[in-house]
Amino acid sequence: MHFLVVEDEVRLADLIVQYLHESGHTAEACHDGPHGLDAARDPRVDAVVMDVMLPGMDGVEVCRTLRREGKDVPVVLLTARSAINERVAGLDAGADDYLVKPFALEELSARLRAISRRRPALTGRLEVGDLVLDPHEQRAWRAGVELDLSRREFAVLEILMENAGWVVSRTRLLEEAWDGEADLNSNSVDVHISKLRSKIDKPFGRDSITTLRGTGYRLETRI
Repeated sequence: MHFLVVEDEVRLADLIVQYLHESGHTAEACHDGPHGLDAARDPRVDAVVMDVMLPGMDGVEVCRTLRREGKDVPVVLLTARSAINERVAGLDAGADDYLVKPFALEELSARLRAISRRRPALTGRLEVGDLVLDPHEQRAWRAGVELDLSRREFAVLEILMENAGWVVSRTRLLEEAWDGEADLNSNSVDVHISKLRSKIDKPFGRDSITTLRGTGYRLETRI
């Protein structure tokens, strides 16, 4: 998943970003409300971790603005232990959860997993270039030709298309496409990526899945 961390304490923001990276996700940070609001509008952001007390615009107002614009990205607010009014205001503004400082990074990770599971599923088709995938019909096409994909190949392609242009780690693919059923040290991901390439790239003269050694895979947006 790709997370946005909005926190004016730079060291704390860096610590959270590093932890999320080590957990197999991608993350970025910004340190004030206006920049946080702009970054949270990006549809590639899966969830936002945001402090309430921010320069320029506080976290509650950022959350309220996002909801007013129809953005449903999950938000976890970080608040001071004594600031009950902040937590109430944040939840009323549309925040999904809150975490009281100081907190354990493991608890933050658990909260993010919980709110991500509650997020409504995508309702429309995914389109990247001439690649089209319908998550509800479980069908995919390239250049108008329907692709014959296994259930697992479809799941891997769906994750790559949801994060087109971004690197998706092998760990994340195993966690989401295999539901944690595969050994992290197995070559299952590599095998399925190879099969995908033989079905979505080779017949069409394309090379759309890039391998970043030691990091993961990226579906290129210019394909």
